Amino acid sequence: MSKVSKKSLIATAMVGALALAGSNIAAADALTDLQKAEAKIFKQSAKSQAKVNTIYEQTQDLLAEYRNTVDEGDVLRGYNDHVQRMVNDQKMNIASLQKQIDGIDKIKQGVVPLMYKMIDTLETFIDLDVPMNIERRKERVANLRDVMTDSNVTTSEQFRLVLEAYEIEAGYGTIFDAYQAEIDFGGTTLTADFVHMGRIAFVAQSLDGKHSWLWNNENRSWEELGDEYLKPIKDAVAMARKQLPMDLTKLPVFAAGAK
Repeated sequence: MSKVSKKSLIATAMVGALALAGSNIAAADALTDLQKAEAKIFKQSAKSQAKVNTIYEQTQDLLAEYRNTVDEGDVLRGYNDHVQRMVNDQKMNIASLQKQIDGIDKIKQGVVPLMYKMIDTLETFIDLDVPMNIERRKERVANLRDVMTDSNVTTSEQFRLVLEAYEIEAGYGTIFDAYQAEIDFGGTTLTADFVHMGRIAFVAQSLDGKHSWLWNNENRSWEELGDEYLKPIKDAVAMARKQLPMDLTKLPVFAAGAK
């Protein structure tokens, strides 16, 4: 091979090496650009995915809120139905009460005359009954008449007081009681101890223990007893006052119709 040819070959080889080096540099630049593009695309993809995730979460929240709203709506409808039923029942009760209120005047028209009649009957009964605690009993009747004319006392309270007076009078038939009061005997007024066993026996004894009397309800007067009754009556007064223990004692009983 000639010198010229070798130089040409060397030159050609150098040119090829340079060309190859240049192509390698160009390829490296292209790869870098590609990597940058891929990184950019990946970054944008990550942002897009984050947006998608955010939108999905928001969608799930909205869906849950919607479901809660639907459930609350069902609950509210159920509660409203319950309230409506209560309102309907209250309306019925109000109507019933109004009907009863409208009838109160008619009830009063019948009850008020009845109470006056009951008071009159009670007063007559007391006048004819054994006169134990007579002043207190008559005072109770007088109070009832005052109550009946008092506008501040309701009809129901008036009726309650009348019934209470009847209950008290009924109680006198079972009470064993002693008290002190005045007795009018033979035109003389004396202070004496009175004792009664229900309505069976009603007796009195002077405070000095020297005189005793038995009430005769048939002729409405006191009859003096013999000395044999002085101690039994004294003991009966003490037992009624719980000053002596309860025990058998001899008390006179007036037999109706006896002469």
